[in-house]
Amino acid sequence: MEQILEILEGLHPEVDFETCKTLIDDRIIDSFDIVTLISDLSEEFDINIPVEEIIPENFNSAKAIHALIERLLEDE
Repeated sequence: MEQILEILEGLHPEVDFETCKTLIDDRIIDSFDIVTLISDLSEEFDINIPVEEIIPENFNSAKAIHALIERLLEDE
C-alpha cells in the first residue's frame, strides 16, 4: 500500500489519498493521471492491468487500487 500511496502522491501531493474515496467521482485524478498511474503500477508491481479492469471502481481510492493489484497478483 505504501508504494501505491507514493505513486499517487507523486501525481497530486496535495491530496490525502489515505482517506479519499472519490478520486474518479470528484475528478481528482483524470484520464491522463490514470494512464500514468497504470504505467507506474505496472512497472512497480510487475503486473499487466487488463483493459477490462480500467473502470472507475478500481481507481476511486488507494484502497480500491490496492485491492485491484492484490487480485491481479493472485491471478498470476
